[in-house]
Amino acid sequence: MTALLGLRLTGRRVVVAGGGPVAARLVQDLLVESPRVLVVAPQLCEALLDMHRWGLVEWRAAEVRAKDLDGAWLVQTATGDRATDAAVAGWAEERRVFCVTSGDVRGGTARTPATTRLGDVLVGVVATSAGSTAGPSTGTSGAPGAPGPADARRIAGVRDSIAAHLRRGGADLRHRRAPVPGQGRVVLVGGGPGAVDLLTVRARQALAEADVVVTDRLGPTAVLHELPADVEVIDVGKTPGNHAVPQHEINRILVERAQRGELVVRLKGGDPFVYGRGGEEVLACREAGVPVTVVPGVSSAFAVPAAAGIPLTHRGTVGSVQVVNGHDGLSRAALAGLCDASLTLVVLMGVSMLDELVATALGAGTDPVTPVAIIESGTLDAQRVTRAPLDGIAAAARAAGVRAPAVIVVGAVAADGLLVPPPPPDDGPDTRPTSGQDTMTS
Repeated sequence: MTALLGLRLTGRRVVVAGGGPVAARLVQDLLVESPRVLVVAPQLCEALLDMHRWGLVEWRAAEVRAKDLDGAWLVQTATGDRATDAAVAGWAEERRVFCVTSGDVRGGTARTPATTRLGDVLVGVVATSAGSTAGPSTGTSGAPGAPGPADARRIAGVRDSIAAHLRRGGADLRHRRAPVPGQGRVVLVGGGPGAVDLLTVRARQALAEADVVVTDRLGPTAVLHELPADVEVIDVGKTPGNHAVPQHEINRILVERAQRGELVVRLKGGDPFVYGRGGEEVLACREAGVPVTVVPGVSSAFAVPAAAGIPLTHRGTVGSVQVVNGHDGLSRAALAGLCDASLTLVVLMGVSMLDELVATALGAGTDPVTPVAIIESGTLDAQRVTRAPLDGIAAAARAAGVRAPAVIVVGAVAADGLLVPPPPPDDGPDTRPTSGQDTMTS
């Protein structure tokens, strides 16, 4: 019998055997509960090395041994070697320590559920026995009946169906089928501006079905920690001045992995077709004969100002919006709209170009006191708004240390207090007589 339990690991020793990307994801999930994590592996991937440098985990640079498990409350194996994982599971059982073995629940005494968070509620799904899932077993590796990647994906699909059911308040539950080998496809998913709960239901369904997730730096990257351990995550994110994975290489990854028969989710920030190069990726897939679909996302251009309380249109103030890429500069249409105050200008990817954009707008005759707001990390806990007139916003941004990702809003709607009700009118002192006061008439 399998029981779904919540463990209080804060301050308690947890051992993770393995130093690769799968181990890194296990450790990231563990650190939410603040345990004392020991990672045992000859080498560490970059993510784990960073955690070690920052003092978040201990590291013993060697092959795992029985002695490493002494004093542990929980053990997780992710060495990538079945014999080693089995040995670790055996040592854990001798010490009566629960052990999770990645990719083979038969080898351990505990299982990590596929989870999703709904406010203060954590929803989890586990298989009730080895080889058993929410649907028929399709395990393809290890001993007969051992759960394989398709089982883990199906469990994740059931988890997200339960979460969607709770959000809808009682609609019928549905869960997905595993992808058919040889029929790979690509799904471009708009992840929204960053907050995980702004992902659409369709986006979550695509992620629950994914074999591979190709992700950007921006968007709801925290959702990656909810994926089953066997889902491969490929980070192709760009940072200002550093495009480590060029676009043609991203296109190649999408096409090649889909041609292997895998379901590839391309997770983007915002919406794929709003400065997300989604069109280029769709063309690359179609040219290669790979099926591709698009899941629209909540665009940062509109969601981030809204999250900061800035309406891009407001009756009596302005009725049109133009969105531009800061690296492309300001078009004649944008400058004309700024000069006559007939539009709201939204600038994406414009922090590094702010001085040039301001100089261009002022040089074209835009009123220097035009309100400007810069919203950093929109929709996230770290969201911050910096406001100033057009002729002072560059200096204000430098003083505040403004950094990307940020959305810039230029126009009357960016004024602080636009949506603050005016105070009631002051009619002066009340000269009416109080009760019992004599009055005189002439």
